[in-house]
Amino acid sequence: MSLLHLLPRIAVDKPWGRADLPAPFPSPAQGKTGEIWFDPPLSLRELLVKYIFTSENLSVQVHPSDAQTLAKGLGAQGKEECWLVIEAQPGAKLGIGLREATDSQTLRGAALDGSIEAMMAWHPVRPGDFFYIPAGTIHAIGAGVTVLEIQQNSDITYRLYDYGRPRPLHLDEGMAVALPETYDKARMHKVLPESGSLSLVDGPLFRLDLCEGPVPPAILADHGQRPKLVIPLNAPLHADDAIAAPGDCALVSDLSALSISPHTRFLIAQPILSGDVL
Repeated sequence: MSLLHLLPRIAVDKPWGRADLPAPFPSPAQGKTGEIWFDPPLSLRELLVKYIFTSENLSVQVHPSDAQTLAKGLGAQGKEECWLVIEAQPGAKLGIGLREATDSQTLRGAALDGSIEAMMAWHPVRPGDFFYIPAGTIHAIGAGVTVLEIQQNSDITYRLYDYGRPRPLHLDEGMAVALPETYDKARMHKVLPESGSLSLVDGPLFRLDLCEGPVPPAILADHGQRPKLVIPLNAPLHADDAIAAPGDCALVSDLSALSISPHTRFLIAQPILSGDVL
């Protein structure tokens, strides 16, 4: 098997998606692509990588933690995620947390009457903005944005508000896990071209590193010998005769085998498993 294996792409049509995808993604022949998923390999099934393309605001939602899903008999994996903004049209925003902390009763009433949208903190975004979204964080992706999402591989989503769309809400489940509070801005980064290599997420559930040029020795050592997910951002990566280009996600068994030009920027994602030492 090659040291670099491309994960299969799964394009998902959504009514809020886009017919004109930004480069390097081909626009759909018909319909609107809302998401492109990468089918996770068995060796890294704990993580899911996907691109999200929006032409409308997505629902206001929240996800449970590992402990909360386990307590409800839904399995041991909740959903924490992070977003890297790849493309943003003028006025694009992400809603993360509340402008001011409140109580659960007030939050529930706001979800019912739609005022929760105005209660949220809406962050104007540009390419390179990064946000970590812990379980329990109230959040929503606005219109006109392309987001690269790395998440726990879970589909448990509780919708609190959906702009009147004919989809069910999950107020009881959502209110049981939602944190009616502000967002910790320490979880935000400006991933600029001159930022070099840095750690974006360092646990407790997964790690995400941004690299520019060859993988730094410290990251090679920290990641150990198990496979990783690698996501090129601005240029291809090579291993033997295999290539991963921007828009791809690859399983890489040995980071040291990658051939990387000096200004190539890419992400390395890896779950933190029981027994890992940070």
